[in-house]
This record gives sequence, C-alpha cells and structure tokens, in this order.
Amino acid sequence: MVQYRRNRVPGGTYFFTLTLANRSERTLVEQIDALRWSLRKTRAERPFEIMAMVILPDHLHAIWRLPEGDDAYSIRFSVFKSRFTRALKAQGVRIPRSSRGEPTVWARRFWEHTVRNDDDLRTHVDYIHYNPVKHGLTDRVSAWPYSTFHRDVAMGRTHRDWGVARGNMHAGKDG
Repeated sequence: MVQYRRNRVPGGTYFFTLTLANRSERTLVEQIDALRWSLRKTRAERPFEIMAMVILPDHLHAIWRLPEGDDAYSIRFSVFKSRFTRALKAQGVRIPRSSRGEPTVWARRFWEHTVRNDDDLRTHVDYIHYNPVKHGLTDRVSAWPYSTFHRDVAMGRTHRDWGVARGNMHAGKDG
C-alpha cells in the first residue's frame, strides 16, 4: 500500500480539497444542511478556524487553521466524513458500498497543502471563492450561496462584486 506523507505543522494553516467518490453526484449541495451540521459538530469536538470554504456539488475546498500545538487535521476529516455519511443514512439516503463493504460517499483520500505565508493564504482564499465560477456553476462569486465569500464581504474583507466571470479574479477589496 502507498504511504502518504503529509506535512504536519502544529497550529498550522492548511488548504484542503475533499471530493465525493462519485464526482457526477450533487450530494454536497443537495444535503447542505447535513454537511453543515456535520462540520459544526466536528468543530465543537475538535476545534479549528475556517479561514475560507466553498461547497460545490461534488467537492469542497477549505482553509483551516488548527489550534496551537495541534496538527491532527486527518482525524478531523475522518470524523467529519463519517458523521456526514451517518447523517445521510439517517435521512434514508442510499449509500453505495465498496467491494470491501465500506460506504462510498467520499473519495478515500483528500488533498492538502500547508499554507506558507500571507500571500499563499490570499491566493488560496481567492481560489476557493472563485471556484464556483471556474466550474461554470455561476458567473459571479457573490451568486454562489455555499461559500465563506459572503462572510468576508460582511466583514469588509472583500467587495461583493469581486470575482465576476471574465473579470480580474484577483481584484481584491478595492477591485
């Protein structure tokens, strides 16, 4: 079996991508309440700060900052993914199983990148917020409801017109 080597920085900030096992499904937006509940419960048990996040039909991107001295993001994702799968089952959603008998809501692995500095953070926040436009789900970032972009606008971190298709995706607060 392949050994995945993950970078671990206690109290670090990480960019993640999680995908559904079946990328043609729309489960994440169709079951957004269960997803949000699963995330809230996981954060209550294993705290972390959500720096940015976007939920698309078949995958999500997030930037999480872990508490000082803590580098256990894999455990958080395991708990989150399991909780979401159980929530779907409780709602009567049919969950296919793998040849090993495991539920196959999520892809087995996730992608992670350690955020190195403020420029790297800004680049990844912009990537996250622009992702619905990139995937053709909307023509402007502000039209996608499942994103921390709206929180950032409310906090004055960015302008609500940032991220219009064919516009400058790195327009920033004043652009």
